[in-house]
Formats: sequence, structure tokens, C-alpha cells
Amino acid sequence: MKKIQLLLFGLLLTAFSFGHDDEKDPIVLTINGEGIHQSEFLYIYTKNNANPSFKKAALDAYMELFINYKLKVKEAESLGYDTIPKLKNELEQYRKQLSMPYMVDKEKNEKLIEEAYYRTKNELHASHILIRVVQNASPEDTLKAYNKAMELRGRIIAGEDFGAVATGRGGSEDPSASVNRGDLGFFSAMQMVYPFEEAAFTTKVGDVSMPVRTKFGYHIIKVNEIREAKGKMKAAHIMILSDPSSSPQDTKSAEEKINEIYELLKTGQNFEDLAKKYSDDQSSNSKGGILPEFGAGAKQRMVPEFETAAFKLAKDGDYSAPFRSPYGFHIIKRIELTPVPTYEKLYRELKLKVEKDFRAQTTRDAFLNKLKTEYGFNDLDAQKLFPMFYETMDNSFFNGRWTGLESKAHHEDILFSFKDLFYTIKDFEDHLLGIQSSSNPVPMKKFITDQFNIWSTNELMKYEESKLEEKYPDFKALIREYREGILLFEIMQNEVWDKASSDTTGIKKYYESHKSEFTYPARYRGELYKCKDQETAQKVLKLVEEDSLTFGQIQDVINANSQLNLVVKTHTFNSETTEAFVLKEGKETKKGKKKNKVRKFNQGVNKIFEKDGEFYVFNVTEVMQPREREFKEAKGLVTAAYQNQLEKEWIDQLRSKYTLEIHHDALYAVGN
Repeated sequence: MKKIQLLLFGLLLTAFSFGHDDEKDPIVLTINGEGIHQSEFLYIYTKNNANPSFKKAALDAYMELFINYKLKVKEAESLGYDTIPKLKNELEQYRKQLSMPYMVDKEKNEKLIEEAYYRTKNELHASHILIRVVQNASPEDTLKAYNKAMELRGRIIAGEDFGAVATGRGGSEDPSASVNRGDLGFFSAMQMVYPFEEAAFTTKVGDVSMPVRTKFGYHIIKVNEIREAKGKMKAAHIMILSDPSSSPQDTKSAEEKINEIYELLKTGQNFEDLAKKYSDDQSSNSKGGILPEFGAGAKQRMVPEFETAAFKLAKDGDYSAPFRSPYGFHIIKRIELTPVPTYEKLYRELKLKVEKDFRAQTTRDAFLNKLKTEYGFNDLDAQKLFPMFYETMDNSFFNGRWTGLESKAHHEDILFSFKDLFYTIKDFEDHLLGIQSSSNPVPMKKFITDQFNIWSTNELMKYEESKLEEKYPDFKALIREYREGILLFEIMQNEVWDKASSDTTGIKKYYESHKSEFTYPARYRGELYKCKDQETAQKVLKLVEEDSLTFGQIQDVINANSQLNLVVKTHTFNSETTEAFVLKEGKETKKGKKKNKVRKFNQGVNKIFEKDGEFYVFNVTEVMQPREREFKEAKGLVTAAYQNQLEKEWIDQLRSKYTLEIHHDALYAVGN
């Protein structure tokens, strides 16, 4: 690759164009002469504060935290953390992920999301015939498969039954066709490979599509019906096996068995128990027949007969009459039906799926075309130069032994260019040498053309990715945040966390000099009854005071008609672990701890108390007074406190090491 040497004036102009305008984005902080701009401070401040205050006191307080943060990052950079390969690789991986939303045609992407929602909201019932052909098949084999698909389509258009053609001699090469006659049942977005889905949803009901190529081969698709999706269903079933190869006697026996089970259900016997006892479905019978969720948008799909019977059930808890599928006889119980969510609720999920799905290739193609126009992409001479590759390359390439072009005379000839970048025959040769390996030979002309397209596209995309910080300020801020976060974590690990954890002498010494800070509050061993309302609490209090039932028996009595009436816990409780014990949340002390006003209890049955609309009865069997924790009891808390001390000492050192200047005028203008 050659790069045109820009004139000094051009370099200066570029630097000026991408520099900060200090009038619009003034410096709020200088560390060792390096300025940090208002926009960066504002980005971090608003991101870490849901309701930021722009009063002087709030900005001053946060500036102190910001300084500590920036000093740690500065120290990490001065110690060379940003050159550690592990951290550089980690940042590069993050960068690739974060760049993905910027490397697509956003307008096209939004249309694909809308399209995916329509195809989630609506289900298609279709049949297909598959003629298999591998993805890298020769032109001859590809044409042969296409012609066979066209022949079968012609028979259907002429009036032959689709299912008969699918299962007949020379018909569908999908193994399931022998069972389902090509009928795929209902499906929605993301349940088929995208080229198949696209062809199905763009074919009119009753029509048969032209052959459609996917990674499996050529398909012809008949659209039978389209309907509004009913949503996702969670269901259970009881199945008695009986496939099409079963003998008439075995089929009759299976049908009699499912009918007997149905009669037991009608007498009131439990569905789950009958599934465990009689169902032949080994994947679900131990779970009471419960199946993975299926329907619109779900990963799981069921055969048409099963879905039809399931979605006919009117309400949760209903079960079907026995019916037959290709796998046997079933009874289905509806557990829960979830309607298709609104577009707004489903948007994020669909966006992520679209970006990972094959359909994203269409947005990538549109994005590439825009880039080619924007950057003046030119590969008009490439086709003229390809012969020097495919006329001199042989099967040694597919054995991993190709050594490059025999003649170097055309090494500097340009294959393609964009912006101020030029890519030569030598660059393409290097690319090919880098990818050769032992593989099955393919037609050389097609291979060279495909590889050129892959290579030139990758180079264009790499260039665009390298410019994201210049083009998108929000991306630049995000990358800076990730970079500094990685450096901060690593240096904190080394300077504070690991150092504190390994310094057993220092931890014990800290404990001895701060024992009074590590105390247990008053603790109470007993039974805490959380009641849904005061009336329930009165009933519980009476039962506890009578002392004739265990806490478990009391729970059974109170929850006889609803499991929501009462929850009982038997435990050792205190105000640090039990929110209900806190009467009022106190203010932070100078040491950063909150002094809360808490409830006090006596041994025995205490009065009913209320917190946040719930009512409590507390039966205390033992009161444990406050006391200092022993070292082994407080070790985790002591280690955390010792870490805080080490961090404070380290920050003091950094503040002495680096020169700081806060630009208060710019700081107080934040948010204006």
C-alpha cells in the first residue's frame, strides 16, 4: 500500500480541523500541563449522576473525585500500562464490539428492524422442497440443482399436488419431507435462514416461489397462509409414541392409551402426575410434561398439528382432547400465553438479533456502497490485472505451497484505491500468501474474484473503523472511557486490592487500631413473620402468642387460600441485614458511614410493626447485645477498610507527584 505524501499545509489544516475549539469547549482541569476539556468532565459527570446538580458545591465535590480518577489513569500511563499486550488486546476487542453500530447503514438497519417486527407480529404457514447443493459448488453442479428445482416447480404450477411432488421420486431432499410432505407449519422472523424467510414473506399466499438459494441448496416455497401471530406459549404435554411406521395394532393401542389418560384427566387427576407416569417423551416427562416455550419469536418450533391444537386452548390451565401428530398422540395443557410485545418493548431485542443475523449483510452492503462513494473507491483496472494470478496459480495454492507470482514486474501496478491510499498487485499477493492452506481446489477465476472482493472490502472497512473517533464524538468518548477503565482496574489491582489482600500483617495491625469500628449491632435470633396486611398480622400475632403451632404450621394455616398472605423466616436478624428494622435512614458521618435509627426488640413476642406497607410480627428467642467483632469475624470488612486507607495514601502521593490546576470559571459553566 502506498500513501500520498500530503503537503505540510494539508497536515496543519487536518490537525486544526480536528482540534478542540477552546472557546466552545474550555479546559476545566490541567494535570502536568495537559488540559482536560469541559466536554469530557460533563460526559463523565452526567453519566455517573442520574439527576446531576450544577451548583458550585456539587461541581467542586465531583471535581475532587474526577481528579482522583484522572490521576490514577495518568499514573497508569506513566508506568506503561497502556503498552501491556494483554490490556491492548482487551481494548481492541472492546473497540470492535463498540464500532459495530457505526459500521452499518442505520437507515437500512431501522427498516430491517421494522421488517423483523412485522414478521414477528405475523406468522407464515409454508411448505418447501429442497434440492441440496453445497455453497462452494461448481457452476455446473449449481446449474444442475437449479434446473431440477425449476422442473419440480413446473410440475406444481401445472397442477400436481405440492406434497405429492415433495415426497415422490426425485422430490425433496429434506429428510423431514417423508413425514411432513414438505409442510413447515407456521413460522415467524428469525426462525428460518434469512434468504428463505425473505422469499417466503415476499411470496403471495397460494403462490410458489422461484428457486431460492440458501446455504442448504435451492428451495421452492409455497405459501399456504399468513395470520397474526398468537405469541409465545409455555405448555406441557402427554405423548404416546406412534409414528407413521407403526403397525395398525400398535397405533390402535397407542390411541386407546391416550384416551384412557384423557378420561383420568376429566375425573380430576393431576396433569403433571399423569405426564410423569405415562408420557413417552423422555425429554419432558420427568418435568411433568413441560416443554420449551414455542411460537412467534421463540427459538423452539413445533409441528403444525401440535401448534394448531395448542393455540386453540382458550385460557391458561385448559387442556386439549387427544390428537395425533407425526410422532404420536398428544394431550396439551396450556400453562401461559405471552402475546407479541409492542414494537417499542421488542425494539432492543430485535435490534440485537438483526445485527447478529445474516440479514445484517444487507445493511453492510449498503454501508459499503456509501463508503465507496464517500471515499472515491476505484477498482476499474482490477479485472484487467486478475489474469496474471489465475493464469499462473495452480493447485499448489490449495496445498499451501504457493510461493507467489513468478514475475515481479507488475508488483507496483494499482488494483484499487480510495482517499489517498493505493493497493497494488504486491499487496494482493501478500494477502493470498497469508490465507493459503490445505483445502479442496475450487475454480481459480471465481476464487480470485471472491478473494479480491473480500480483501478490498476489509481494507475499506478497516480504514473507516480507524476514523470513527474523528467522525463520531460519542464513539471517541466511549472508547476513552473503556480505555481508562481498563487501565484503572489494572493499576488499582496492583496498587491497592492485591497489595491489601496479601499484607496480612498490615490488615491485623489496622484491625487492632480500629477495633471499635468493627462491631455487631444488636442481633435477634427468632422468627420474623412478614404479612400482606394488618388483618393478617393480627391473626399471626394471636397464633404466635397461643404457642400451640410451629412457625411452619402457622404459615400453612395463614396461606391456606393464598401463598401471598405470609412469608416466615427463622434466622439471626440485625439492622444491617434486615431493611424492615430501619426506622429512619441517617446521614453520612465524616467516615462515610450512615448512622440509622433502628427498631429495638425484646425477647418474646413483640408488637406488630409496619414498614413500606407490609406488617411484621417478630418472635424473639434470644437477644444478643452489640459487641466488637473478633478478627476472623471482621476480616472481610477490615480488608475493605484497609484497602480504602491504602488508596487514600496512594492518592495523596499522586497529588504530590503531579501538578494540578482547576479552571473554576470553566468548571462552573458546566451545564450552561
